[in-house]
Amino acid sequence: MDRKIPDIDITGWHCHKCQQPLTMVSVKVTYMGASFDVELPSCAKCGTTMIPEFLAFGKMLDVEKLLEDK
Repeated sequence: MDRKIPDIDITGWHCHKCQQPLTMVSVKVTYMGASFDVELPSCAKCGTTMIPEFLAFGKMLDVEKLLEDK
């Protein structure tokens, strides 16, 4: 299942290492044996992916708690 993260504007964001502009790509996120495909900003050159703060401390934290409770 592919999930697109709404309300994320990556205009002007660049990879710190490569100085390349970030683009939205589908990334497989795995936690406790569960995998999810999520669209996240990523560097096309080195593959470094940015997880926005609102996602790391919001949605991903919620999913983490749900999976740990199982």
